[in-house]
Amino acid sequence: MPRAGHPGPTADTAVGHLQGERDFPTAARDALSDSQLRRNLGHATATIRAKRASVVGEVPDWEALRDAGSAIKTDTMARLPELLEQLETEVTARGGVVHWARDAAEANAIVTRLVKQTGETEVVKVKSMATQEIGLNEALEDAGITAYETDLAELIVQLGHDAPSHILVPAIHRGRSEIREIFLREMPNVDPAITDDPRALAEAARGYLRRRFLRAKVAISGANFAVADTGTLVVLESEGNGRMCLTLPETLITVMGIEKLVPTWRDLEVFLQLLPRSSTGERMNPYTSAWTGVHSTEGVPDGPQTFHLVLLDNGRTAALADELGRTALHCIRCSACLNVCPVYERTGGHAYGSVYPGPIGAVLSPQLTGITGGDEPNDSLPFASSLCGACYQVCPVKIDIPSILVQLRAEHVEARKARSKVPTAEAVAMAAAAWTMGDEGRFAKAGRAARMGSPMIRRGRVRVPLPPPLSGWTASRDVPSPPPETFREWWAHRDQSDASEARA
Repeated sequence: MPRAGHPGPTADTAVGHLQGERDFPTAARDALSDSQLRRNLGHATATIRAKRASVVGEVPDWEALRDAGSAIKTDTMARLPELLEQLETEVTARGGVVHWARDAAEANAIVTRLVKQTGETEVVKVKSMATQEIGLNEALEDAGITAYETDLAELIVQLGHDAPSHILVPAIHRGRSEIREIFLREMPNVDPAITDDPRALAEAARGYLRRRFLRAKVAISGANFAVADTGTLVVLESEGNGRMCLTLPETLITVMGIEKLVPTWRDLEVFLQLLPRSSTGERMNPYTSAWTGVHSTEGVPDGPQTFHLVLLDNGRTAALADELGRTALHCIRCSACLNVCPVYERTGGHAYGSVYPGPIGAVLSPQLTGITGGDEPNDSLPFASSLCGACYQVCPVKIDIPSILVQLRAEHVEARKARSKVPTAEAVAMAAAAWTMGDEGRFAKAGRAARMGSPMIRRGRVRVPLPPPLSGWTASRDVPSPPPETFREWWAHRDQSDASEARA
C-alpha cells in the first residue's frame, strides 16, 4: 500500500505525473511528521553526497567539464529543431520508426497502439523518467497490458503501489525492512524466510525478473542521451537490467524527451564523465548501452528487429521560449541537486507531487505545466526552496536553479495580480514595506519604532500569538530581538566618537 499521507500514483491524461493533488506546504507538513522517512532520507542523501564529493575531487578539470556540458546544452537548445530533424533522418535510415507526441495523452496512445500491434499483453521496462512522467504504466494497464519494471528500485515502487520519490533512487524513502515486507506480500514464490539483507533482496528480485526477461517480446525504454548525427540512443544504468531489455525482446519502444539530444559523439564524451560522478558517485557507469536502429549479423537477427522512437514534447517547447527558464531543460537527471537540498532532505520527493522532485523539479515541473497564479499545486513549487544555492554548486551542467526559482516566483505573483483585483495580505504588506523604504526619513523612523516590539519577543519567539496572516510567518521562524540601537544611531555615535578623537 502507499505510504501514509501519500495517495498513490495517479496520472493526468494531459501531462501525466507532472502535478500532484496537493500544494507543497500541505504535503510537506505531512512528510515532516514521518520520522522514519526523515531518517531514511538523511542517511541515503548523506551517503551519496560523500561518494560524489570524493570522486569529483579526483578530477582536476571538473569545472572545465561543467563549463563544457553547459555550453553543449546551450548550443543544443539553440538548434533543437534542426537537430531533432537530423535525429529522425538518421533513425529512419537505420530501420527505426520515429513518432512525435505533443503531450502525455498522445505519447501513451502511440505506445499502447504499438504494443497492441504485436499482440502481446506484457512488456518489460528499463527505468525511464519519461515514461514515469507521462503515466505510461497506468495507460497500458487500462489497455489490458502489464508493464514490469526491471530496475530494482522501480520494482520496489511498483510492487509497493507507491510513487517514486527520487530521480536516481526512486525507493529512497523505503528502508530494508519495508522492502522485505513488500516482497513477501507482493512477489510470487518468494522465500518466506527471506531476510532484509540487501544481497538476499537483490537475489529475490533477480529470480523474479529473469523469468520475465526470457519470455518478453516487447521492451520499453527511456534514453539518457540521443546522438543526432548517428541516430544512436544511449541508456546508462547500474544493474544490467537495461542490457537485458535492449537485447532480448523482438520489439523495442523508446520514449524520450526532446531535450535529451547531443549533437555528436564527441559531445557525448563530456556527459559520460559528468553523469556517473554526479549521480551515483562512480568514476564510470557500470552499464552503458547504445543502439542505432536494427541489426543483424550474417543474416541472423541481433537484438530487437523492430525499433520505435517516441519523441515527447509535453510542455518542453513552451519552456524553450523562456530565455532563462529553458536552461532547466539542460538537466541530465543526475539528481545531485536533490542530494544537497536541505528542503528535499527533510520532506522527500512525494511532497513535490511531480515525478521530478527536489530543486530541479521545483523549476522544471511548473514550466512544463505552466504558472497560473492560482492555487494549482505546481504554483507552490518555486517557493519550496531556501535559495541557499547548493543546487547550483553541484549541478554538472551549471543550471542556475536559484535564479530560475526567483523568476518563477515573480511570474506567480504577476499572474495572481492579473487574476484578482483584490490584493492579497502579502501584497499589501510588501507595498507598505516599499513605501516605508522608499524614503530615508520614513525608513529611519521605522527602525526606531521596531525597538518598541522588544518586550513582545523572548528567546526568538513572539510571546503573544499573532493573528493571520502574520502567524503564518512567525509560526515557523525565529524572531530576533531588536538591538539596543539602530544601525543609523550606531553610525552617528561612531562619527561623533571619531570627531571627538580627532579634536583631542
